[in-house]
Amino acid sequence: MQHMAIAAAATALFIGASTGAVTTVGPKSDPDVVSDVANPMVAGHAMLQNVDIYDNASKSPEHTTLVAELKAAGLAETLKSKGPYTVFAPTDAAYEALPHGAESTILQPGHQAAAAKSASYLVVKGRYDSQRLLKLINENDGQAKLTTMEGGAIIAMLNGPTNIALMDQKGNVADISIYDIYQSNGVIQVIDKVIGPS
Repeated sequence: MQHMAIAAAATALFIGASTGAVTTVGPKSDPDVVSDVANPMVAGHAMLQNVDIYDNASKSPEHTTLVAELKAAGLAETLKSKGPYTVFAPTDAAYEALPHGAESTILQPGHQAAAAKSASYLVVKGRYDSQRLLKLINENDGQAKLTTMEGGAIIAMLNGPTNIALMDQKGNVADISIYDIYQSNGVIQVIDKVIGPS
């Protein structure tokens, strides 16, 4: 058990280093407390720790589709509230890689239910930074099940020795490409593919 904890800590430090920031969580009794470390930049834009998830995501030029989906789903106020929440945030490039037209269908008038389902699948209650995810993965035989606000499940697992991957209920897999962007009310994990509910 001690060996697994040491491996998880070393991996977390490596993951944090790969994004330009080594992240640490607070005392084990309070996984929602984070240390004062610099957030990684997103497309050259600073993501400030004292700003909420929705406002920070709105500043990212790589997340315009996600922000539009969150807004259409009525999740803007939720992601401005106290939380904490974790958002697994696909980039615009990830949405553009979907089958033709799929990325824009849910943003059309009359598709609010689809937008709500899709967007709320990307949000998990609680602050799941890389160290917490690695701890859960190691404690659960290599796979950690996260329950989304949509009610579905995301499976977190390792993809190689240092990368955390997320699998949706359809078997689609996304890698976390930018780790641990801390917010005043949670954390954003940028992912390279769109995952969604079944």
